[in-house]
Amino acid sequence: MSLLQVSDLRKSYDGRLAVRGISFQVNAGEVVGLLGPNGAGKSTTMMMLAGLLRPDAGTIHIDGEPFVPTNARFRRLLGVVPQDLAVYPELTPRENLTFFGRLYGLRGHELEARIAEVLEQIGLTRQADDKAGTFSGGMKRRLNFGVALLHQPKLLILDEPTVGVDPQSRSHLLDAVRHISERGVSVLYASHYMEEVEAVCERVIIIDRGQIVAAGAVRELLSRTAGDVRMSVDRIGTLSERLGALAAIETGSNGGGTIVLSMAETAAQPLCQRLTRVLSVLAEEQIEVKAIETREANLERLFLELTGRTLRD
Repeated sequence: MSLLQVSDLRKSYDGRLAVRGISFQVNAGEVVGLLGPNGAGKSTTMMMLAGLLRPDAGTIHIDGEPFVPTNARFRRLLGVVPQDLAVYPELTPRENLTFFGRLYGLRGHELEARIAEVLEQIGLTRQADDKAGTFSGGMKRRLNFGVALLHQPKLLILDEPTVGVDPQSRSHLLDAVRHISERGVSVLYASHYMEEVEAVCERVIIIDRGQIVAAGAVRELLSRTAGDVRMSVDRIGTLSERLGALAAIETGSNGGGTIVLSMAETAAQPLCQRLTRVLSVLAEEQIEVKAIETREANLERLFLELTGRTLRD
């Protein structure tokens, strides 16, 4: 069942179309990665889903109903973990959670029980009464995460939830994401850490220049790109002419370079045959192999193939 349904969403700034009619859905209990380079429209999309920006066109449905940001029911359905920390450093974790819990209408024993549960979930029970301003970056991130979980939302929007955290806190947060999805919470997970997305997301949506350029199951998307074998050599010589279409040649410094053999099944010859031929030519040319590296297909390579390697502001 679809918990979040986005249809033909559009948004402009000063005449520039930032989001160009994107459509997607997030099912109940599903973790979906939202990826895109800087300026791709990812943050604008999340702000519209959180009710912080009004779309110029398109529709957002949450739990089968049109999304009305001012409606208290939708505020209870939705949890948002912003990239910028949204906790009060002068308050303790318990005080922060109490404050935000009351904003969501939690009171009495229900609020106390939820605070105790969330503190345990984010690993801050022992530090519950310490000032948040004294915490490490990872602890603050975990508290930021806990605030969004307190009212038990059905849909959680995470915007770079692990930026600047230590490996232990990152591992803890990823485990928490898996745990809440197993309990039926839908998660839209925006991150620049591709290995995190591969680890926790079932599907991925890649946005560039305000449009969806790829969407689907992680394994399905990875099947679109192939790994390769890369051989660093001390000189190129006549390899380009002799190898032809068997391998790509990347020229390096001081006359050296890299021979690249794709692992794609669609290649003209099986990899073992091409590799044998390349090694034979290298022996004939008396070219020294300095290093051999195998690169598997991964989400980062696919992302760069789709969005380019040029730096974005």
